[in-house]
Amino acid sequence: MARLIRESFAVVEAKADELAQYFYGALFVVAPDCRDLFPISMTTQRSRLLRALVYVVQMVDRPDELVTFLGQLGRDHRKFAVVARHYDAVGIALLAALKRFLKDKWTPEVESAWSTAYGIIAKTMREAAQAETGPASWSATVLEHRKLTRDVALVKVQTEGLLPYRAGGYVSVEVPQRPRLWRYLSPANAPRGDGQLTFHVRTVPGGWVSGAIVNHTKQGDVWRLGPSMGALSVRPSTTKKRLLMIAGGTGLTPLLAILDDLQRWKRNPPVHLFFGGRRPEDLYALEDLRRLSATSKWLTVTPVTEEGALSGGDRGTLAHAVTQRGTWKNHDVLVSGSPQMIQATIAKLLTKGVDLERISYDPFTLD
Repeated sequence: MARLIRESFAVVEAKADELAQYFYGALFVVAPDCRDLFPISMTTQRSRLLRALVYVVQMVDRPDELVTFLGQLGRDHRKFAVVARHYDAVGIALLAALKRFLKDKWTPEVESAWSTAYGIIAKTMREAAQAETGPASWSATVLEHRKLTRDVALVKVQTEGLLPYRAGGYVSVEVPQRPRLWRYLSPANAPRGDGQLTFHVRTVPGGWVSGAIVNHTKQGDVWRLGPSMGALSVRPSTTKKRLLMIAGGTGLTPLLAILDDLQRWKRNPPVHLFFGGRRPEDLYALEDLRRLSATSKWLTVTPVTEEGALSGGDRGTLAHAVTQRGTWKNHDVLVSGSPQMIQATIAKLLTKGVDLERISYDPFTLD
């Protein structure tokens, strides 16, 4: 099944954007009431669907990780009041889209593989949602909003009731300026007993939500947050393992939360963090990281810029800088940033002999 899914998806991947567009058109025909669950502009939603498909295809023969991801996705979808017939409609639309774009490659064997795989996906998501007894979403009031740079803002919110999450995770966020346009953001702090979360948000070119958060959020705004998701985390049982952290831009935030958590441990694993951006001014948290490394012997910070130089920093892409510094075969690796940076960095690490099983990343933290 895994081989058939991978091979057939490779055939349509070049036309994945058209496939996603056809999928949503088919979905809204099969289940018209689903349209109200989505924003007017579907561009980001189509991109997110493609990343989900790619992620599932990559994990199809890693069932433990895939089940964890699907369970999180099922719990997150509770906030949309998704019901069983919606899952059925998604399955019909997905198979119709694949059939249309695979054409003569849509054999009975391929159809069986995708039907079986989607059945497992839907079952896992439904069961996780049904087993969840906590809130489907949390209200959060903005306590603070301030610019860190021209295009990066810090936003601190107070949730109504504690939102359980692990340091390194992310949550879906809906802001009042952009209803139904959910985006994923990672808290930059480890869980606290007072329910406060801090986010770092950069304006994405053409980003309706990021622009609204950075430029128009004000104290007293009420956000809506979904349950925690994510694959990035470090547990006390891993203290004997060395950690390599690689962050591009505001992809730093989940790693900041992990560093915040690590400071509370009695024993820390050695951590080497590469923090990259195009220009020196993009490394908005570098001074804070340097102060932390000065007081934490277990932490090494290497800044990386593609243009312009920094004292003690490396030049080039993150993928190039990291692999020039070592092989990292004996490290657990956490990668966070844009999908393009994640893909390029992981590909480079694999060529250097790093085991894929030791690399963790999330595909949805930036839109």
